[in-house]
Amino acid sequence: MPSAVPSTDEPGGSGKAPARSKRVDAQRNQQTLLTAAAAVFVTSGIDAPIREIAARAGVGMGTIYRHFPTRADLVVAVYRHQVEACAEAGPVLLADAGSPLTALRRWVDLFVDFLVTKHGLANAMQSDSSGFQALHTYFLDRLVPVCAHLLDAAAEAGEIRPGTQAYELMRGIGNLCIGRDGDPRYDPRRLVALLLQGLQRPQPS
Repeated sequence: MPSAVPSTDEPGGSGKAPARSKRVDAQRNQQTLLTAAAAVFVTSGIDAPIREIAARAGVGMGTIYRHFPTRADLVVAVYRHQVEACAEAGPVLLADAGSPLTALRRWVDLFVDFLVTKHGLANAMQSDSSGFQALHTYFLDRLVPVCAHLLDAAAEAGEIRPGTQAYELMRGIGNLCIGRDGDPRYDPRRLVALLLQGLQRPQPS
């Protein structure tokens, strides 16, 4: 006679499966919320109304405040979410794009979107300079190696000149993006595209 195994939904069961399912659902919902907030920050700025984020995420404003009691909490969470998205996108783009240079360009597009959020971070965190510095270190640790890998792959494929350092490229892109905040006539993406074009190795005609 087979031994009885307590079900997770019966008295005496562990209840682990429903609890795990709830955690997965909660994580998925939070990721959806952060993705929505990041998109709103890109289009409407770091001070966008919370109701705009809630509408895009398809949740009530109370849900956002329950997860992120202050705007700084939300901005920091979006920042970390975008860092991870940029870090994870590098290898995927390199595997799926038609060439390493195409992967690099697409990754830089994601990086520019991220920088729009990053530039409002210091203001959102106000006096928490140590917290801002810790996030900046985290950003460099996660993204510089990804950018370096894309640059190395493009150089090895003969698509760009060798010798460009990931940190200097990311710093240059960041400087080009700063002017976007105060001037709607300024398009950093056009200048970033010109910067990447300057890295390309001339191809024989």
